[in-house]
Amino acid sequence: MNTWFECKAKYVKIDENGREKKVNEAYLLDAVSFSEAESRIYKELETMVSGEFTVTKIAKTNIAEIIPSEDGDRWFKAKVSFITIDEEKGKEKRTAQYVLILAKTVRDAYEKVVENMQGMMADFEINAVNESPIMDVFPYFGQEEEIPDNLRPLNDDELLASNNEADEDQSDDLEPLEDDEEE
Repeated sequence: MNTWFECKAKYVKIDENGREKKVNEAYLLDAVSFSEAESRIYKELETMVSGEFTVTKIAKTNIAEIIPSEDGDRWFKAKVSFITIDEEKGKEKRTAQYVLILAKTVRDAYEKVVENMQGMMADFEINAVNESPIMDVFPYFGQEEEIPDNLRPLNDDELLASNNEADEDQSDDLEPLEDDEEE
């Protein structure tokens, strides 16, 4: 399960009319800690923002799931309640989760949530869908480290041979311990 952090950043942006405007915009990213979230938001914003910027806030969110879309242009936040029956008490129990959806309109976001939840075994209700202030979402993608040109990966035979050599070398380096009991 992802831990989503909302990060707010202040910077100067050029609007549609070509005028400079100070903005404080929110972004969402997943990370394992506040430190990683701070590091990642600085890396992401360095590529997007020309000029100086300041990260003003980093906070954990209650977002449980992200529903991306190819045709959406705004982020919407939906409150979805899952309904279960408590057999012992005979009462309905509702558990709320928040979902972030990339869509064109509130109706489009609602339909995307319904479509995404179709295969669920539990009943659910969509209690609210509102436009979110989130400008962009940065999910975590593991980055494979590149191998430098002067190195190459070992194949299985070379790896096995190097492990055997290391085992043999270690046994030759050991010296027997002498007892100091002769006094």
